[in-house]
Amino acid sequence: MTEIWLDGDHYKWRAMRANGVSERFCTGDATDWEKFEAWANTVPQTIRNPLFHWTHMELKRPFGITEILSGANARSVYDRTTARLQEDGFTTLGLFKQFRVAAVSTTDDPVDSLEHHAALASRPNPETRVYPTWRPDRALAVEDTATWNQWVNALAAASGISITGFKDFWSAIEKRHAFFHEMGCRASDHGLERMYAESFTESDLEHAFDRARAGKALEPLAAEKFKSGLLHLMAVLDHHRGWIQQFHLGALRNNNARGQRTLGPDKGFDSIGDFEQAKPLARFLDRLDDSNQLAKTILYNLNPRDNELFATMIGNFQDGSTPGKMQHGAAWWFLDQKDGMEAQLRALSNMGLFSRFVGMITDSRSFLSYSRHEYYRRLVCNLLGNDVRSGYLPDDRELLASAVRAVCFGNAKAYLGLTLGSLAEPSVPISTQKLDKD
Repeated sequence: MTEIWLDGDHYKWRAMRANGVSERFCTGDATDWEKFEAWANTVPQTIRNPLFHWTHMELKRPFGITEILSGANARSVYDRTTARLQEDGFTTLGLFKQFRVAAVSTTDDPVDSLEHHAALASRPNPETRVYPTWRPDRALAVEDTATWNQWVNALAAASGISITGFKDFWSAIEKRHAFFHEMGCRASDHGLERMYAESFTESDLEHAFDRARAGKALEPLAAEKFKSGLLHLMAVLDHHRGWIQQFHLGALRNNNARGQRTLGPDKGFDSIGDFEQAKPLARFLDRLDDSNQLAKTILYNLNPRDNELFATMIGNFQDGSTPGKMQHGAAWWFLDQKDGMEAQLRALSNMGLFSRFVGMITDSRSFLSYSRHEYYRRLVCNLLGNDVRSGYLPDDRELLASAVRAVCFGNAKAYLGLTLGSLAEPSVPISTQKLDKD
């Protein structure tokens, strides 16, 4: 199948539904060709949507197809791209080489075996290195006690620790955290509506755990305290091991009850959420900073109203220990488009140091989505070029090129501290990507 689907297919599905396409051609049992044809018929209707840009950028590089995709040429494009996918250069590793990807980080649940990471790490002098990222969202999901208890059982099996109380639970998490570190993990990632930062005691955590473990629903405040305590303890653990902690905040997920019943979660029924961010985020970061246990941190907001909020929040906790310790992360998900990227860059530039920004990530399941890094680099160069044209910046090519190289590659390399694959050449911008596991 020609895979030109983007960001877990969510954008594509939403566009096709809006275009009156039956669900059978989105998530249903239609053939690969039928789904592609339905998408090709939709593409002309996506003008001014980033899907129009991304689709044609992916067709051009790496496939070499420069024509506009539509129903009229769908069969020809499908056959040509399918044929190219049979070539050696279009395997996963072949695409990494074409896009000159020096490192990839996946997102992995604490109970994952990481066996594939072990196999990849054993390669001598790999061109692209692959690292795990700690994604413990299910540890906090105590609202559904049945599903949460299944995960705790899986944690017990993965850690080899019998979990009967919170102390056992935490020991199992610590053991898995250490294992991830041994496997090369150097970052955590959390997907939350908002930060949890209630005051808590050890007794609060123990009582909440015991109740949830017994399958009993937690009162809202008890759940809030449990999540707050667990997030804080894991953040301290990240600091202890020198990891980077990342927080993706603001998504309102699975809004269509009928769609979720029929198709399951994560099928394109998510949206930007409207949550209080400032006060709990400040409390969470301040609690860690107050004990000098605040790790390098990247904050990603999904609501565009929060750009300046996040950009100013990171300034509260820069401590001079490392350049850009606190980061306002790249425009994410629904903001991962021209207007959203430019708004994030403007807020960051006005409130902080653009030149210390770690740059773009591709939060996608598609191995063709590295075109988004080209998309991002063009936007960065356009912003700087327009500033020069307007007289806001000097026409100093060395100064400007140095900033672009840093934001597009150098800063991420220094900040992450990962050993890169042999494709890495510091003088040339190279794509980096975070891939969802599913």
